[in-house]
Amino acid sequence: MSATAPVRPVLPPDITARKGGVPLVVLTAYTTPMARLVDAHCDIALVGDSLGMVLHGMPSTIGVTLEMMILHGRAVTRGLSRAMAVIDMPFGSYEEGPAQAYRNAARLMAETGAPAVKLEGGQHMAETIAFLTARGVPVMAHVGLTPQAVNTLGGYKVVGREAEADKVMQDALACEAAGAFSIVLEKVPVGLAARVTAALKIPTIGIGAGVECDGQVLVIDDMLGMFTEFRPKFVKRYADLGHAADEAIAAYAAEVRARAFPGPEHGFADQVKA
Repeated sequence: MSATAPVRPVLPPDITARKGGVPLVVLTAYTTPMARLVDAHCDIALVGDSLGMVLHGMPSTIGVTLEMMILHGRAVTRGLSRAMAVIDMPFGSYEEGPAQAYRNAARLMAETGAPAVKLEGGQHMAETIAFLTARGVPVMAHVGLTPQAVNTLGGYKVVGREAEADKVMQDALACEAAGAFSIVLEKVPVGLAARVTAALKIPTIGIGAGVECDGQVLVIDDMLGMFTEFRPKFVKRYADLGHAADEAIAAYAAEVRARAFPGPEHGFADQVKA
């Protein structure tokens, strides 16, 4: 009787090798139970700084700290056996310069077990990406709409129309040249995303960037319909768990108030029958 071979986890070179192949499947994960669900179906579990908004009720990702990313990063890696964890570097943890970025990226990787980090920015971050990758830190880049720059962008708008298109292309090329193993394209026009994808040798992972990207990523709470009102255009809801949860909580509350729950089957007898 032979032992079952251990599952080999996905690593950054595996992601790069998927360029032009079967599309990469990426979802965010912030907790161990959700990571276990993602692990069964996805190539990458992204510990996104979106957790600030999704789990902590923040108005943007700006207030997310390194400690928050470490806490949730640890939870996610505990739930993964095959999918690769990629952890976001939060705002203020890498923009100062390559040395600062390396210290914080090394801490994120060491304290969470994630084999790669993601950071936002294009040409102006190329030096930092090169510094990190030369020192053993795999980097997923992120261009187009960069949520950490929402205050300078003027909102969560499409990036790359008309005059902005060349900048998005140059940002992507600069990240590739600096050593990024993949790149997220967020809220980029579909035609531009297709051209960027064709121009790069590393995979593109789209979110609101069309089907021609080498993979897709969504915030898991969005695609599961955990929110009843917030619905970005680029999100397809594969479930309506928010509505189902609301109905379940309402039913529980009604039964408690009516003394219908707990019933006899949910309790314990005073004496055990002989």
